[in-house]
Amino acid sequence: MVIVGELINTSRKAISEAVDNKDAQYIQQVAREQAEAGADFIDVNCGSKVFNEVESMRWLVSTIQQAVQTPLCIDSPNPEALEAGLELIMHTVPMINSITDEGPRFEAVIPLVQKYKAKIVALCMDECGMPDTAADRMRVVGNLYVKLKAAGVDDDDLYFDPLVKPVSSVASAGAEVLDTIRLIREQYPQVHFMCGLSNVSYGLPNRKYLNRLFVAQTMAAGMDGYILNPTDQGMMGLICAAKTLLGQDEFCMGYLKAHRKGFYGE
Repeated sequence: MVIVGELINTSRKAISEAVDNKDAQYIQQVAREQAEAGADFIDVNCGSKVFNEVESMRWLVSTIQQAVQTPLCIDSPNPEALEAGLELIMHTVPMINSITDEGPRFEAVIPLVQKYKAKIVALCMDECGMPDTAADRMRVVGNLYVKLKAAGVDDDDLYFDPLVKPVSSVASAGAEVLDTIRLIREQYPQVHFMCGLSNVSYGLPNRKYLNRLFVAQTMAAGMDGYILNPTDQGMMGLICAAKTLLGQDEFCMGYLKAHRKGFYGE
């Protein structure tokens, strides 16, 4: 299971203000909290800084690495911003979020994957946009897999994002994602997954309950990576419990550790 901490994103007001004010102390605090909570990667996203994304990315990456050695996930649709962050990486192998099967975007991002030997999140999306069905997603997955393998990407470095849509607008959105995960796991058993699954509950009340149940459902289907808030003990505790029930927690050690940390209350 790979957890990417989502909190350093300038779409969040506090992070945006910290970047504007060059408040390194606050950014480093958020980075440390995520690392201490168990994040395997820390996402760095400053895409909302339209006019100075490259500069903001450089500052964020440098600032975060002064506080933690947790690997970074450089998150942007802008190849210039991606490279601005990647060229400053000091600790271990980075992750790039993301690449798609859209021609220009693929051609712009794949050289960065090769140059920095990065892990790559591949969105199930092409020039036709976000697919609605599992079959349409699998068509994109097949195309991307062939291209990424030809570019030298190992299965173990490849993370498919099945693209979660809100069930409030598409009733079958959750089911289609579950079908996609199962199909990818069957056809490409060595690859990994990554997604920000909170989209599934967008527009609905009591979102955390839908999000947590969807985590359990996707894990049972084969999901092994999430972009989420690792300081959410309820969510992290659920992941530990699900791993135990899925036979991924030898001697229940992860579950017992989560219990001792107080993840489950009384």
